Amino acid sequence: MPDRAPLVVVTGANGFVGSRVCEALSARGAAVRAVVRRAVSSATPDGVEMHVGDFGDAAFAAEVLAGADAAVTTVHPMGSDRAAQERVGIEATRTFAMAARDAGVATLVHVSTAAVYARRPTTGGVDEDGALVGDDAGDYAVTKRDADAALAAVEGITRVLVRPPAILGPGETSVWNTLRPQRIRDDEADRRTPPHGTYAWVHVEDLSALIADVATGVIAPAQDAERGPVPDGCTPVNVAAPSATQRQYFQTVTGALGVDAIWDDGPAWTGAILAGRARSWGWGPRVTLDEALRELADGLRA
Repeated sequence: MPDRAPLVVVTGANGFVGSRVCEALSARGAAVRAVVRRAVSSATPDGVEMHVGDFGDAAFAAEVLAGADAAVTTVHPMGSDRAAQERVGIEATRTFAMAARDAGVATLVHVSTAAVYARRPTTGGVDEDGALVGDDAGDYAVTKRDADAALAAVEGITRVLVRPPAILGPGETSVWNTLRPQRIRDDEADRRTPPHGTYAWVHVEDLSALIADVATGVIAPAQDAERGPVPDGCTPVNVAAPSATQRQYFQTVTGALGVDAIWDDGPAWTGAILAGRARSWGWGPRVTLDEALRELADGLRA
């Protein structure tokens, strides 16, 4: 990174993860170009420039990436149809990555997901070498897997694939604090879960901290992936707190909503998303499970 404050471009900058990444970057003194699809009415924080456009448009991408030191991609239209997920999550992300490389950007950090890993009752712990899902998995897992593969093929830039499990934290578009609890409240079928199954999670603030540290060079590149992102390579890294159980998550949600969970004693994955690589890079979660679940419950009651 240069002696001046690093300049980082963030796509999906008004989204659940993207907005927290912008905050974390600003807290580290970085200048931020925040890319959004449509203008927002709220004031722009100091050190953040808003740029409105399609990050998958090559000309627009080249414009916002000019002079940048790093870029962070957070956009994936989860819940959209397969075609939209492929168009935005894979094709647009690849176009943006190639534009970053051509602009001389040193590092691209991509928010992937631990959903790319195949997890069965007998799988156990999953590190970055874990088997990936097959084509029969859901649209989200498959398209995120294929986005990772597309980025792995874009050579000439250091790429980091950040793979979180369930991301806890407040927000209107937060899957696990807002959208999933709404489904649990409204549909009895969504209250069914194996209580002994693993609930792998990380808090959005801790996830954003690692992303910002990689993008600003606090976590420096290294030839050994266990010490840092491999220069000009494509390095996956799991970002997860110590695992909880499905019972802990569901009891928190149903208790706050005043409905009953339905326990299913069938087989379940009871392993863990192993984050040893992230920890060897100097990262560690600061938000405890008790804090995250208390925040979740308080938000639902409010």
